[in-house]
Amino acid sequence: MKTETFRCWAEINREALRRNAQAVRDRIGSAEILAVVKANAYGHGMVGVAETLADQVQLFGVANLEEAIALRAAVPHPIIILGPALPQEMPEVVDRGFIPTISNVEEAEQCDQLAKGDKVSVNFKVDTGMGRMGAPEGRALPVFQRIAGLPSVQVHSISTHMPVSNEDEAYTREQLVRFRNIVENFRMHVPGDYKAHVLQSAGTLAFAERPFDIVRAGIILYGISPLPEYQSAIEPSLTWKTRIGLVREMPEGSSISYGRTFITPKPMRVATLTAGYADGYPRQISNRDASMLVRGRRCPLLGRVTMDLMVIDVSNVPGVTPGEEVVLMGRQGEAEIPCAELAEKAETITWDITTRIGMRVRRVLV
Repeated sequence: MKTETFRCWAEINREALRRNAQAVRDRIGSAEILAVVKANAYGHGMVGVAETLADQVQLFGVANLEEAIALRAAVPHPIIILGPALPQEMPEVVDRGFIPTISNVEEAEQCDQLAKGDKVSVNFKVDTGMGRMGAPEGRALPVFQRIAGLPSVQVHSISTHMPVSNEDEAYTREQLVRFRNIVENFRMHVPGDYKAHVLQSAGTLAFAERPFDIVRAGIILYGISPLPEYQSAIEPSLTWKTRIGLVREMPEGSSISYGRTFITPKPMRVATLTAGYADGYPRQISNRDASMLVRGRRCPLLGRVTMDLMVIDVSNVPGVTPGEEVVLMGRQGEAEIPCAELAEKAETITWDITTRIGMRVRRVLV
């Protein structure tokens, strides 16, 4: 796809995605990979990512029914809906053969009633500390026994979620022991071939000695490590770009952008970029020493990010002209603006940076 006319776009490196998937495989052995492609594949473009990884993963995970429907048009794999389905959505979830994540008997009974003679596969969630979904672990076994006893419900898997896997190693290891005990207790009281999964990206990197049956690989597939010490093991797959719309000579004392929060301390050559917070670039990064890359050189952001435009200092890049590429995130030449840098300056997390990239930003697979 030609990008000459694009004002703001994200280039997604297919081979980087595939190498990251292989890095996951190398860590987890024979366990199945559930590729998490919710939120438009963390901003990377769900369909393109799924098609790229289709021969390397065994399942896909999405947040809701709408995402599952869009994904089904691209891949034949089992699709687990990781968030709770609304009661009014469950008929279509069952009819289309998606795997809902359920937390209680009532959800399972609705699936059972909707089955129409067929088996409905479900992912049963146990709450071991996240507090969003799942049967409380102390009461999970009797709930699971009732669900497994429903004639038209087939348990595909049991799962839980780790709330501090990138923050508290001691708690996480203790939680993994608790979940392993839960799985063993379930299998003792309710024999079956259902699978277990708990490890996500941070877990895959730091706690993969015993990965259970499935690993939910999310941001790690996109080459962003939730644990900085493991970043070298994977490769960022996204380069976020925009263009220079105007180049202007500004005299000393000129104000830049809303609020006049930046006043030029000397004559400066500035470039107006054709992207802003409507494209997903974080407004809160304004006046926090953020930079973009022009011809492989860092160029500081000046003043506040606006909805559709931003201004950078290009005084140290001779001969810059309108239409040139600017890298907002990613590598250009030997220089790089990593996602973690943007997240730190915006006082947020890397997941927030990539998932906020807007829909008017074209995704280009390269």
